[in-house]
Amino acid sequence: MTPLRNLLADRDGATLVEFALVAPVLLLMLLGMFDMGYNYYVQSQLQGAIQQAARDSGIEGAHSRMDEIDARVIDAVHAIVPSAEVTFSRKAYARFSDVARPEDFSDVDGNGKCNDGEPFEDVNGNGAWDEDRGAEGLGGARDAVLYVVTVSYQRAFAITAFVGMPDTFTTQATTVLRNQPYGEQAVSSLIRNCA
Repeated sequence: MTPLRNLLADRDGATLVEFALVAPVLLLMLLGMFDMGYNYYVQSQLQGAIQQAARDSGIEGAHSRMDEIDARVIDAVHAIVPSAEVTFSRKAYARFSDVARPEDFSDVDGNGKCNDGEPFEDVNGNGAWDEDRGAEGLGGARDAVLYVVTVSYQRAFAITAFVGMPDTFTTQATTVLRNQPYGEQAVSSLIRNCA
C-alpha cells in the first residue's frame, strides 16, 4: 500500500502535463496576436503611403503621373507583403460635403426612388442617376477627391484553419483631400430624367 500512496502523492510530472494542456491555447493566442499586429502594421504603412499619394495627386499635372504615384503605393505595400494585390479607386466631388451622397432628384411619386421620368441633377455627367455623385478620376482644380486603396494578401501566420478565419486578409485605406487651386473649378451638372 505504501508504493501506491507514494505514487498518488508524487507531483514531479504535474508541470509537464499542465503545460501540455495549456500550450496549444497559448500558441494560438500568440499566433493570433502576431497576425493582428502584422495586419495593423500593413494598415498603418498603407495609410501613410496613401496620404503621400493623395498629396501628390492634388497638384496640377498629376493626371499624367498617376501610374508613377500608384507605383509608389504598390512599392510601399510590396516592401511588407510582396504577394499583395493592390487596387485603386478615385472619385472627385465639388465639395467635401458631397462625398458619398446621391445625386439630387425630384421624388414626384414619393417612393424614395429616382424612376418614371423624374428629373435629377446629373452631377457626374454620366447620363444616369447615381447613389454616389462622384465622378471617376482625379477631377479638376479645387475638387475634393476620395482616394481608396484596397490591399488583399494571404495571412502571414497559418492560424486560419484552427480558428475559422479566412485565409485572405483584406484591408482598405481611405483619404479625402482637395486638389490645389491651380485653375477654376469646373461645374458640369445637367438636369436629366430618370429611367
